[in-house]
Amino acid sequence: MSAHDGVAFPALTIRSVGTTPVLVPMNFALGTSAARVTEAPLLLINLETEEGVTGRTYLFCYRPSGARAIALPVEDAASLIKGEQARPADIASKLVRNFALIGVTGTVRMALSGLDAAMWDALAIAAGLPLASMLGSAPRPVRAYNSCGLGLMAPSAVADEAERLVKRGFKAIKLRLGYPTLAEDLSAFKAVRKRVGAAVAVMVDYNQALSVEDALLRAPALASEGAAWLEEPIRHDDLEGNAKIAAASGIPLQIGENFNGVEAMAAALRGQACQLVMPDLARIGGVTGWMQAAALAAAHRVPMSSHLFPEVSAHLLAATPTADWLEYVDWADAIVQEPLKIVDDMAVPPDRPGSGLDWDVRAVERYRMS
Repeated sequence: MSAHDGVAFPALTIRSVGTTPVLVPMNFALGTSAARVTEAPLLLINLETEEGVTGRTYLFCYRPSGARAIALPVEDAASLIKGEQARPADIASKLVRNFALIGVTGTVRMALSGLDAAMWDALAIAAGLPLASMLGSAPRPVRAYNSCGLGLMAPSAVADEAERLVKRGFKAIKLRLGYPTLAEDLSAFKAVRKRVGAAVAVMVDYNQALSVEDALLRAPALASEGAAWLEEPIRHDDLEGNAKIAAASGIPLQIGENFNGVEAMAAALRGQACQLVMPDLARIGGVTGWMQAAALAAAHRVPMSSHLFPEVSAHLLAATPTADWLEYVDWADAIVQEPLKIVDDMAVPPDRPGSGLDWDVRAVERYRMS
């Protein structure tokens, strides 16, 4: 056991990294203004060590071609770190240098983030600690909202689906908006609100569908209806436009799933482009990047939520000083041995070593991409 950056790491030597792309059916279709998604393309990552410890994680790849595209830089990066000690910050620095000319964005960023998360899982398993404990905290229940489904549908259909989502005890759900008109957005929101009741928080997400002018029109109307937050109404990288919306909308502005590393989050906070942040494990830099982002959020006193990857994010939020909400999706349930537990409206991370991810081998074979 050796210490690095204040964390005691077991001695692990990286032997190999394997990837498996799977296409898992979604229980609730995900409909946005850009696309309707009915299957989740996931890339499973296994990091093997000479000591016999395996670290696991997965990435949501948005499209089946994304899983294949991300697997290539994972394999390339793995060849660069074979035989090295598993020290996440050192490995991250080395890989960023090696991929600098092609650019550490997009599929490269996601590949390196996945390696980092799998490495942290292996280290926590070797230490005999849950990932949250490895990060200086402890597993604890984290409040969660149900983000399955609730895409662009007729008001009655979206209300029916909302009713199904809260039946597990959730007290918050996310509604995708971006209908052609504000009137249609409000009709969907009101239908959901009427069906689930005032005690359930309803977040709204535009998936970058609006112009600044349209967002400035729609945001106050949604604020008057009691929307809990406004997520990505415009292009995520239009910091000036987001700052205008954050200042004028009357509803907390949530961005962050597209932060490319901690530097992008720092720029958004400097530009006052949001009141809330929700980094994505695969784009912020894995567990290492997440913890840097958590420190930044704490310094700015900004509430920080997660984006996807609930199994790992539950541990990360437990170690986040300004932890806000966990985004819950059930996409990996079909291919893991023990899905993340939801008790009432709380996600309960397991107290076994690592993040708790272990694949159901037969299910993985069933859903493996050809």
